[in-house]
Amino acid sequence: MTQTYDKPLDANGITTAIDLWTAATSNGIELDKSQIERLERYHNELVYWNERVNLISRKDVHNIYERHILHSLSIVKYAVFTPRARVLDVGTGGGLPGIPVKIARPDVKMTLVDSIRKKVTATQMFADHTGLKDITAVCARAEDLLHSTHYQGGFDVIISRAVARTAEILGWIRPLMKPTAVCYFLKGGNLDEELAEARQANPTMTIVEQPIVMFGIPWFTTDEKKIVLCRF
Repeated sequence: MTQTYDKPLDANGITTAIDLWTAATSNGIELDKSQIERLERYHNELVYWNERVNLISRKDVHNIYERHILHSLSIVKYAVFTPRARVLDVGTGGGLPGIPVKIARPDVKMTLVDSIRKKVTATQMFADHTGLKDITAVCARAEDLLHSTHYQGGFDVIISRAVARTAEILGWIRPLMKPTAVCYFLKGGNLDEELAEARQANPTMTIVEQPIVMFGIPWFTTDEKKIVLCRF
C-alpha cells in the first residue's frame, strides 16, 4: 500500500484502510503502516470469502471496516493486555474480534475458537496471511477446550463479539481463565437484565459495562455499543 496517512475521514464513513487508520489514530489506537496493510488484506479477503462461506451478514459487507474491524479494535482502546498475554477469542466466526486485535497487538498469543468447521478453515487462512506468529484457529466449542490441559486455566484475556448472553459465555469459559484473567465481551443495547443475570450466576466476579465512544464515528453511540468487562 503506497498511500500516505494524511487523508481526513470520509464523510460517508470508513470506506478505505486510510479511513480506518484515521479513525483509529483519532481514538488512541496506534497502528503503523504494516498493521494497516495487514488489516486491509484481512478486509479484502473477508469480503471475497464471505460470498462463499457467509462469515458475516451480507447486508453489512460494505461496512466491514467500521462495523467489524474498528468495532473489534475498540477492545484495544479500552482493554489492558499484559505483554505476551494469552488471549482466547470465543465464537470467532471469520476472525472477529481476534484477528484485528492480534494485528494491533502482535505480541499477544491468540487462539481463535469456533464450532463451525468451514468458518475455522477460512479464519486459519486469514490468520496465516497476517504473517504473524502465535495465532491459531481451533474448531471446537469453547466448553470442549476444558478437555485439554493445554487450555485449562491458561488464558489471561478472553474476548468475544455478540456470541451469547454474558452468563452463558462465563459458564463456558470460567475454567479456562487464569485467576487474574479479564474478559472483554463486545455487546450492544440495554444490558441491564443480562448483566443482572450474569452477576447473580457469578457472585464472585466483577461485571461492568463500558460504553464505546469513538470520536467521529457516531454509530457506536447510536447503536449503544459496549464492552462488558468481567474479572474475578
